[in-house]
Amino acid sequence: MDLLSQLNPNQAEAAAHYTGPALVIAGAGSGKTRTLVYRLAHLIMHHHVPPREILAVTFTNKAAAEMRERAEKLVYGASDLWMSTFHSAGVRILRAYGENIGLKRGFVILDDDDQLDLLKEIMGNIPGMPQESNPRYLRAIIDKAKSNLWTPDDLYVKGDEFMAGLRKDVAVEGYRRYESRMRGMNAIDFGDLLSETVRLFREVPEVLEKIQARARFIMIDEYQDTNTAQYEFARQLAKKERNLLVVGDPDQSIYKFRGADIKNILDFQQDYPDSKVYKLEENYRSSAKVLTIANKLIENNAERLDKTLVPVKPEGEDVWFYRATDQKFESDFIAQQITLLSHKGYKLTDMAVLYRTNAQSRVVEESLRRAQIPAKIVGGVGFYDRREIKDILAYARLAINPSDDVAFRRIVGRPKRGIGDTAVQKLLDWGSLHRKSLLEAASMADTILERGASKCQEFALLMQSLSESVDLYEPHHFLRLVIESTGYLEMLKLEGQEGLDRRENLEELLNAATDWSEQHEGGSIADFLDDAALLSSVDDEKVKRENGGVPDESVTLMTLHNAKGLEFPVVFIVGVEEGLLPSRNSLMEPGGLEEERRLFYVGITRAMDRLYLTAAENRMQYGKTNACEDSRFLEEIEGGFVPVDLYGQPATAKKRGNWSSFHPSAPSVPKSTAPSPTAVSESDGFKGGERVKHPKFGTGIVLAVAGFGDKQQVTVNFPGVGNKTLLTKFANLTRA
Repeated sequence: MDLLSQLNPNQAEAAAHYTGPALVIAGAGSGKTRTLVYRLAHLIMHHHVPPREILAVTFTNKAAAEMRERAEKLVYGASDLWMSTFHSAGVRILRAYGENIGLKRGFVILDDDDQLDLLKEIMGNIPGMPQESNPRYLRAIIDKAKSNLWTPDDLYVKGDEFMAGLRKDVAVEGYRRYESRMRGMNAIDFGDLLSETVRLFREVPEVLEKIQARARFIMIDEYQDTNTAQYEFARQLAKKERNLLVVGDPDQSIYKFRGADIKNILDFQQDYPDSKVYKLEENYRSSAKVLTIANKLIENNAERLDKTLVPVKPEGEDVWFYRATDQKFESDFIAQQITLLSHKGYKLTDMAVLYRTNAQSRVVEESLRRAQIPAKIVGGVGFYDRREIKDILAYARLAINPSDDVAFRRIVGRPKRGIGDTAVQKLLDWGSLHRKSLLEAASMADTILERGASKCQEFALLMQSLSESVDLYEPHHFLRLVIESTGYLEMLKLEGQEGLDRRENLEELLNAATDWSEQHEGGSIADFLDDAALLSSVDDEKVKRENGGVPDESVTLMTLHNAKGLEFPVVFIVGVEEGLLPSRNSLMEPGGLEEERRLFYVGITRAMDRLYLTAAENRMQYGKTNACEDSRFLEEIEGGFVPVDLYGQPATAKKRGNWSSFHPSAPSVPKSTAPSPTAVSESDGFKGGERVKHPKFGTGIVLAVAGFGDKQQVTVNFPGVGNKTLLTKFANLTRA
């Protein structure tokens, strides 16, 4: 009991729990890992439970290693604990008993690349599978099915919500063939590590009994993040002795998009009516003022378990809110405050900038770079090093310089056009012999290739059309033309959530080009590409790769999702606006708003000493400046923060009955009078890259689309005629 005296009363009560089911509701910064470690030690020292009969499950290998290391410092024998992630436990069980369900000894576990290679092979032979479909999207469907313990038949019945971009019968057939091929190879994938273990438990009860005897006491961390397969794994193991203790916080459940089901923790007391409930509410991380707004915010959620964070630290500094004129002022404010704080003794490593989407990092990166503040991006790469950005810029490079073979090779298969590696190699060999570029070789493919020549020539025609348009458009309009005419946008629509993230980055690329044009009047797309190359060349992620690491002193940039589990003395949360936080997509999903509120809550509770919230009065979207509305979450925490101006001085709130009427005094940005580019995320009618037929001009390729409905205009390249911009309402265009 002397051991437990080192904990606060609530922690000690939870750590002293012996047998039967228990739920530990552990608030942010409340010392849950410490409590779990002391509970392990208490079971061993006080109750004499053999360490090898305790299974402690975490979500990451790092967390498991940390827990084991801390336990070993407290109690002898802790090295015998079964400390594991869910998936590591699955591997161990299947290696020992997998033969009972048909897995042969020595089965292999496919990694990400292996999965994609296998899916590419399979997808090419499935009737009805779109040629441009990305294997990553089918893999995401299969992963979701396995996390829900769904067979292909189950997926057909229950999986409608997963199918955006693919016909359900096609996806299900892909799943069936994938499973069949894996079994033929004596292989499983990452998702099988749990779904197959659960199947083993269900089909072979004697194996389950052996594992239950090995795991008499079960502890599961981050229970709010468990999916169906993880839930069932734990339920089966605990069914006999029922010594299951789970730790989590429904207020920090933010991984629904990965399959996490908040109901697992919310319904724990229904699953185990005799369970004990312990609350860890003392927060050792954040100041009282930070916790005030965290509590005010999260109490607006209905799907939660009652809990209020109680500060241990003193009141602390005011939480600041800065409403900038636009996103550039917003990022410059952050850079300015980081500079001031570094002069006050904070290290750059003490500070983090959090945002809802990866696309928001671009403006922040540029402001920090101008201020010569080193930064590192966690969980991603620098804006100009992202795949989709490099792809679209490569299209632009090839349009400007048709001899750019590097750009050709990067984009000829993005999206897929039926031009394989063999064809490209033949074009390259012919070009080397005749001193011609790959694009020139593609235009003459009918004299070089036996198969696929027409596909190569269509690509050459597309690039010729783009080349002829280089001098006709400002940079952001030209890039929009590239995105819409190449079929790249349609490809991303088939990539699920990942594709949505990439489309947001392309929208931000248009914003970057618009910003650049405002600062470089008359500048060409070639000039923009030069500057983009310079920005990429000094990107901190590239410095990390070339020099073995970013500077020791760097500000951390990351999404709110990636910030989970971390803490920083100083935190900036940017873009606290409707449409960003909460995101516009979340508002259309059941429970989406509450998950967005939890995400904001997670961001707030990362701050130890200082918290800054920022929003923009105007934000550029799709290359056009639009007025923004403050996030509804700001109204929910009103009174818990201090509005400030650019220089950190108190700002005057001009309120007229509701929060959204608050506007700090700042000059308003004039709204752009330029034509609004079509949103990268949506269009209707004709689409870029389509072949169309005109009664007078013949057959051509759609290069660009603007407007909707009766006002839709298309720019079409007709061979021998050139580019024509037509109002579709009167053009009598048909799809060729």
